[in-house]
Amino acid sequence: MAKAVKTIGVLTSGGDAPGMNAAIRAVVRTAINKGLKVKGIMRGYAGLLEEEIVDMESTSVSDIINRGGTILYTARCKEFTTAEGQQKGADICRKHGIDGMVVIGGDGSFRGAGKLSALGINTIGLPGTIDLDIACTDYTIGFDTAVNTAMEAIDKIRDTSTSHERCSIVEVMGRNAGYIALWCGIGNGAEDILLPERYDGNEQALINRIIDNRRRGKKHNIIINAEGIGHSGSMAKRIEAATGIETRATILGHMQRGGTPTCKDRVYASIMGAKAAELLAVGKSNRLVAYKHGEFVDFDIQEALNMTKDIPEEQYEIAKILIR
Repeated sequence: MAKAVKTIGVLTSGGDAPGMNAAIRAVVRTAINKGLKVKGIMRGYAGLLEEEIVDMESTSVSDIINRGGTILYTARCKEFTTAEGQQKGADICRKHGIDGMVVIGGDGSFRGAGKLSALGINTIGLPGTIDLDIACTDYTIGFDTAVNTAMEAIDKIRDTSTSHERCSIVEVMGRNAGYIALWCGIGNGAEDILLPERYDGNEQALINRIIDNRRRGKKHNIIINAEGIGHSGSMAKRIEAATGIETRATILGHMQRGGTPTCKDRVYASIMGAKAAELLAVGKSNRLVAYKHGEFVDFDIQEALNMTKDIPEEQYEIAKILIR
């Protein structure tokens, strides 16, 4: 039987992502619309264990939808990976009257959410990560903004790379996933894309393509390198030594996490946040909101965590054709 929920807690955990504030706003206002109370938990699970908990009203989330980052702040919490920490978190929720929780984050955050659910706190997860690496969903909050930020930066790097007739290696974020690299590789018209899921480590083949491109008259060479491969600086030195072409490495880094969210990240995050509050309002628990095949749906958290995901083969094959 569905358990009635009266007070919802909301937290952001792990890496920040543009659009998290839109999700928080939607959770708060949808819950209030359904007659529920809302409490904001600062600094993720770490803040929960420290009881950094504040009451939230509709006005608490005014003028935040356009802001990057998260107004609730975020942190990683080793203590919450332990059974003792999880039990402490559930007890603190009950102490503050929180019987439902919305957790916005990635896989690690969802494992914690699943534990809270097993301990009697109705819990819903929202996929908030720029990496697009959550298997059950075709969209994650923040990816669209991050990939557009990276794309615009790479456009600028191409300008100066052309002016100096150099090779540029641009390292983008994504942890062990290559989605940002793949999209930027296609969107920026890169000459090569190095993805953790596909790169075989054959640097000589990469060098040969750079030399061939120069022979064919190309004045620049843009290589998009995924964070999961890394070592862009040392790679640049080896390429320059082997080709005689000036080669620079640029690591875009955390600029990809910040900035004003795109319209897509604002709208999709808002719909996901509203759906999370709606699920809690009808007593659902241990669910993860996702966007799959053009629809907003929800999965059992453990089922979602057991799913696997890979780079879309069709997109990868198209990328290989277009970079030639």
